[in-house]
Amino acid sequence: MLLKRISDFERESSDKACYQELDASWSIAVADVIASTQLALAGRDRDVNFVAACVVAVLTEIMSTDEIPAAIQFGGDGAVAAVPEQFHAEAEAALAALAYWSQTQFGIPLRVGLVPVAELQKAGHSSYAALHDMGNGNAFGLFLGSGIIEADRWVKQDPRWRLAPQEGALPGIDNLSCRWQPLPSKRGKVMCLIIDPQDGHDDTLKHVLSDISACVPEGVAAPIGPVHSLTPPAWPSWQSLKRELRLPSSSSAIFRIIRAFVGSGILHIAHRLGGRLGGVDARRYLESLVQRTDYRKQSGGPRLVLDVTDDEIFQIEQVLRGAEDDGRILFGTSLSDAATMTCLVGDFQADRHVHFVDGEELGFWRASLVLKDKLVQRMEWVNKSVSSVQTADRKIALQDPVPVSDAGAHR
Repeated sequence: MLLKRISDFERESSDKACYQELDASWSIAVADVIASTQLALAGRDRDVNFVAACVVAVLTEIMSTDEIPAAIQFGGDGAVAAVPEQFHAEAEAALAALAYWSQTQFGIPLRVGLVPVAELQKAGHSSYAALHDMGNGNAFGLFLGSGIIEADRWVKQDPRWRLAPQEGALPGIDNLSCRWQPLPSKRGKVMCLIIDPQDGHDDTLKHVLSDISACVPEGVAAPIGPVHSLTPPAWPSWQSLKRELRLPSSSSAIFRIIRAFVGSGILHIAHRLGGRLGGVDARRYLESLVQRTDYRKQSGGPRLVLDVTDDEIFQIEQVLRGAEDDGRILFGTSLSDAATMTCLVGDFQADRHVHFVDGEELGFWRASLVLKDKLVQRMEWVNKSVSSVQTADRKIALQDPVPVSDAGAHR
């Protein structure tokens, strides 16, 4: 089954006609960091981003070809992917190995699972996937349908869908790096948004996205860019090197450190010299970098990282509150002073690279906590309402019993 490709995010990303519904042979892979709260408080947000991006790197290596990219999405403190049947066993082994490696190398517990689409369908949930095509074989996974949200919930809440950590191979993981320092907002704040449609309101997503776009002038919301604002780091920080040195590799630590310094140095010098140095085209790389960041995505609903002014924050929240008050969505937001970026680079000279964006201090995770609180409050309200109705019905039954003679008359 070939997935459809999307190039116009605003117009196509909320339209199920632009997606392929996954059949029963597929599975949904889910990974998320368990102790995000403690890790965030300890200042380890970049470690969390790095582990989540490692999931994307490994699954990409297993399931992608030059012609057919895999549908995989970075989520800040986790990832989600659509897994075709032929890659099920490899993905399962890789997820278990990622959980083992994350715990042993970073001390970060990573919860991983693989949920069959067939089981989601039995429970009444559909799953749709598409590729956000970035050109030259680069793509991000996009997802719609309650099946994607439920798969994530099942793995988090039900142990039978989880995979036990187990040592194993991690192909493609050494393509990952995070040498960029946090990139400060140029317009005010970096805003992370998570929006989930409520039952029967999937069609509202396109309208909400359009209303949000109307709040922010075209072309300025991306938190990474424009090109002239970016300067590649002259050398990697020690923190970023420590992360990369924890990646399994056949090369020695000294060789990897030298390679990191030389690679960063050449790119920085090329940029300072006007964009080119020998075969290194820094200008082309930075232009592609700006285009290939995942600041807009769909995972059952929109997930956005936007660079916005105070006035735009107010307008966007007004749009979201209006849709939420109408019962069409629930949403969570967070604000940061900067955006963070983790890079998956196969070959930047061959233009094979994508970049994962989050708000500083785990902006997506903080937004998800707001949404989770609203979901809990909603369930409590529903349960309380059902309980009140049941109590009222019992009182009516006790106060107005049906006379025996009348009951017999209706037989």
